[in-house]
Amino acid sequence: MLILGSMPGSASLAAQQYYAHPRNAFWPIMSGLFGLDAGGPYEQRCALLLDRRVAVWDVLEHCMRPGSLDASIDPTSIVANDFRTFFRRHSDIKTVFFNGAAAERLFERQVLATLQGTSAAGLPRIRLPSTSPAHAAMSLQQKQERWEVVRERITEIRSTRDAR
Repeated sequence: MLILGSMPGSASLAAQQYYAHPRNAFWPIMSGLFGLDAGGPYEQRCALLLDRRVAVWDVLEHCMRPGSLDASIDPTSIVANDFRTFFRRHSDIKTVFFNGAAAERLFERQVLATLQGTSAAGLPRIRLPSTSPAHAAMSLQQKQERWEVVRERITEIRSTRDAR
């Protein structure tokens, strides 16, 4: 599984850690899904996600954005990550999840065309509610329920693989 954000916010960039803002729901949601300690050492949380076959990355390699809101991204400054190479190196990825609408939109506009002619272009893609504190329309519990699809998809793929 690959979970894609748009671009790390200022707290994450300063800490050099994904989803470092204390009110971001990502790590509490991962705790609920996989039993990791949301407040534990960052390296342990990342290792546990990888052990569960979950990778985390961002659509954008670089952009100019005052603050942390995706709506503030300067469209002329966008540089997408090299997904063609990424998917070639990680051909075992079975599903791409987007942490919010902005990540999905950026992927569709900046990346999808570069994947044409590759198996990655046909991967299932699922948008989930943003874990950002700016997305306050849903409670943590509501977000947790929607994100449950990540664990369900992992279980489904493992069952299919084990049946072979």
